[in-house]
Amino acid sequence: MGNITRTVAGSVAGVVLTAGLAGLAGTALGDETTPDPSAPCAVRTAQVTKAEAALARITAVFEKKQAVVDEATADLATATTPREKAAARKALHQAQAAEAKAAKVKKAQQMRLTKAQKRLETCLAGQPTVDPTVDPTVDPTVDPTVDPTVDPTVDPTVDPTVDPTVDPTVTPTDTTVPDPTVTPAP
Repeated sequence: MGNITRTVAGSVAGVVLTAGLAGLAGTALGDETTPDPSAPCAVRTAQVTKAEAALARITAVFEKKQAVVDEATADLATATTPREKAAARKALHQAQAAEAKAAKVKKAQQMRLTKAQKRLETCLAGQPTVDPTVDPTVDPTVDPTVDPTVDPTVDPTVDPTVDPTVDPTVTPTDTTVPDPTVTPAP
């Protein structure tokens, strides 16, 4: 009965732990790799980001495998008895095999990253270029130095209340014009 209880408890704990970790991993990955749909080439950018993260993880594993090989080599060098040497050779052979496998995985991931970067470059090359010095809200046909409310045909230096046909230096003495049909009074 004790074995059954331990087995069931271990299974339940494993399921709970697995479900919790899967939920956390899904949340963390969902936040990082969700592309901004309004950005150009958002899917390609997300693929490159994802490939870079995977390469970083694989590189860490590869470095650990290299450390194990270095340790196994050191163990082989310090082995004194034939039994220790045989065990050290076996451990070194296994470590080298694991390192070779990790190296293949790393190389494959580097190729995936290179291809993803090429796809992103191709996508970005197809996008229209945006000049950051040009403001898209400004109309280039409009001269910003001209006030659109002012009539360009009117000279602002001329007073509109003054008649330009009259010479202001001459003072008129009689501004009435005699009517030829009217006879003057005696």
